[in-house]
Amino acid sequence: MRFLLFHKFSTKLKIIFLFVLSYFLLSVSSKTFAQKKKYVVVLDAGHGGHDSGNLGNGYVEKKIALKVTLLVGQSLAKNKDIKVIYTRKNDSYPPLWKRGEIANKAKADLFVSIHCDSYTPRPAAHGAGTFVLGLRGNQKNLEVAKRENAAILKEKNYKEKYKGFDPNSAESVIGLSLLQEENLDKSLEIASLLQDNFTGQLKRLDRKVRQDNFQVLRETIMPSVLVELGFLTNKKEGKYLNSKTGQRQMAKAIAAAVRKYFNRIKLNTVQISEAVVKDLVEYKVQIASGRSKIPTKSYNFKGLKNVERIKVGSFYKYYYGKSSQYKDVKTSLTTVKKKGYTSAFIVAYKNGEKITVSNALKLQ
Repeated sequence: MRFLLFHKFSTKLKIIFLFVLSYFLLSVSSKTFAQKKKYVVVLDAGHGGHDSGNLGNGYVEKKIALKVTLLVGQSLAKNKDIKVIYTRKNDSYPPLWKRGEIANKAKADLFVSIHCDSYTPRPAAHGAGTFVLGLRGNQKNLEVAKRENAAILKEKNYKEKYKGFDPNSAESVIGLSLLQEENLDKSLEIASLLQDNFTGQLKRLDRKVRQDNFQVLRETIMPSVLVELGFLTNKKEGKYLNSKTGQRQMAKAIAAAVRKYFNRIKLNTVQISEAVVKDLVEYKVQIASGRSKIPTKSYNFKGLKNVERIKVGSFYKYYYGKSSQYKDVKTSLTTVKKKGYTSAFIVAYKNGEKITVSNALKLQ
């Protein structure tokens, strides 16, 4: 199925896919996390320039997004180990593909895009939500993705730059590559931390971590999230987000989540060196991830036996088909997809610590 989808991509997307895959395979080294100079975070203020975003109750999304983004960056920049890069620092409009290009060229470790939501049919709608890239989840999520992707139509030559991608089509919203599937795990982790801060620290209504198909996330090759700060179409929430207090509080919550995620990575990073090439590498298929602790009985997983459950942060991850042989786990992947787990993907572990599949294959 993946090859059929790949065949349908435009030439530009195929080139991007091959470039990204080559980049990751060639960039594997024995450097530790501590040896890396900086942890690079790219912050993207949504919309800008001729694209104002939504204008609920007269509040301007592009202005609020920029102010919050700059505050997040100022906070993160206080950490000497973090380097902050902005896709825009003023009222300009970088095309969506350009925002991803900025992050990819910087070899960023994390991409955070900041927006404000709107829902005219129900002005009472409120709360903060976080999205990660994924296949279409449900109609409500798709409508949010369509609103944000509509910025494409305001770009010059958008038909050429986004050939084959229709922002209003559910069929066009396909994950770009296997690498983005590997990054999904990490994206879900940072998204969970963001939502925890929005609901715990700020007592905002929890609109959950959701997966959908934002073009700006499709363009990136690192863990990426899109934050919807709240609804400008809600008078009370719009006023809060347009205020200095609201912007400062939201920025503080986002920066704190990024720092917590960064600190986790430092603690969990494993040195990859040629001296341990012979150490055991295990592959398995991740079939689900969520906050619910589900008994690993076969009847809960469409008849799959020996499902493994591991808690990572506030999420439970569910795995199937553990093997030291990549060819065997590919067979397991085919099995679970036939069972209906179409978003399942392969992960790799070495000595009990998660590494990328690319690194695992190189080590073997």
